Amino acid sequence: MRNNIAGSLERRQALRSFLGVSPALLSIGLFLIVPILIVIAYSLMEANPYGGVNRVFSTDAYLSLIFERQLDDSLAFADSYLIIALRSIGIAAATTLITLLIGFPVAVWLAMQPPHRRGLLIFLITVPFWANLLIRTYAWILLLRGTGVVNNSLLGLGLIHQPLELLYSDGAVLLGLVYTYAPFVVLPIYSTLEKMDVRLLEAAQDLYAGRLRTLRKVVLPIARPGILAGAILTFVPCLGAMIAPELLGGGTKMMLGNLIFRQFSDARNWPFGAALSLVLMAAVMLVLMFYAMRAERLRIARGGE
Repeated sequence: MRNNIAGSLERRQALRSFLGVSPALLSIGLFLIVPILIVIAYSLMEANPYGGVNRVFSTDAYLSLIFERQLDDSLAFADSYLIIALRSIGIAAATTLITLLIGFPVAVWLAMQPPHRRGLLIFLITVPFWANLLIRTYAWILLLRGTGVVNNSLLGLGLIHQPLELLYSDGAVLLGLVYTYAPFVVLPIYSTLEKMDVRLLEAAQDLYAGRLRTLRKVVLPIARPGILAGAILTFVPCLGAMIAPELLGGGTKMMLGNLIFRQFSDARNWPFGAALSLVLMAAVMLVLMFYAMRAERLRIARGGE
């Protein structure tokens, strides 16, 4: 009798738990799993020349990633999309490295400020997010173009005799991405360092550790989770960035985000755009899995805390 009552209570508890999480499961299914399944289905169909897809099974979209079809229907290796992918990875990696080099000292400086001043400084860092990303990117065009602020200032000072070609280059794209994602590095590192016990720094000084040694032995280990989080928050969005490469690169410095957008808009090759989207998503998942595995190893190394 008691076993029956206990089993009934467990079933009721399980039902209540399921009903409690069912709205979240429904949202995940409708807004995440279903769209991904649609993209997978589109990538395995035949492209319609006028847009959309023909409901015919085809793997041409995936073959087009590294091959191109010749007139005799044979396949030949093509590296054009591979070059775009490598450029995207290179620019994303360079953006992550530069933002870390800029963001880490800023985060350390913020953490060393008095508590009553930190709120204002964090507010100033987040102010650019109040403006639309498109507007902020157009502002860089006004600064970098041939008749922009930078070139006019250098010409006025006599440092150059003709405008520099600053716009529509990899450097302009990199600058726009660094500007966009720098706060995503500063804030995670700051959130880890603000909890740091200042007495650790005093103890390091008492033990005659210099500033660099204190930074390497005390500050960096504490800031490591924030550094990893900031790197992920920068690298992953940069892989699929579209606005900065489109506007600051002039559409000639193609990245994966631009390539996917143009497959759905200009080329009207929806299956190939869907295949590219899945490849990009797989790359992002690999990065996130690496981060999760590294975080788990760190947790185990610290005794499972």
